[in-house]
Amino acid sequence: MSDTPPCPKCQSSYTYEDRGLFTCPECGHEWSVTTESAGEGGTDENVVRDASGTILKDGDTVTVIKDLKIRGSSDVVKVGTKVKNIRLVDGDHDIDCKIPGIGPMGLKSEFVRKVSD
Repeated sequence: MSDTPPCPKCQSSYTYEDRGLFTCPECGHEWSVTTESAGEGGTDENVVRDASGTILKDGDTVTVIKDLKIRGSSDVVKVGTKVKNIRLVDGDHDIDCKIPGIGPMGLKSEFVRKVSD
């Protein structure tokens, strides 16, 4: 195929490079070129980035950058909603959090931006 490395999560050979990150189309795992080249010293955790490419970690505060409809409800998470103390998880929605006025919810990192401390 090409000279891209296999996915470290599922070992798929169908990976590709996109804007400095390797991406696996089968499991959705993304990792940086520098993490992969670090070899054994690199982290095996999933790197989660916000909409602007900033790396997120547990306990960060983020804001929502797009109105998000909530399935099964008429409620909407509005743009600018601040979400504190996020928790990163594996899966399609990679952020678990509690949104004020709504409750526990899973968010995709592509719809949030990290708030500088």
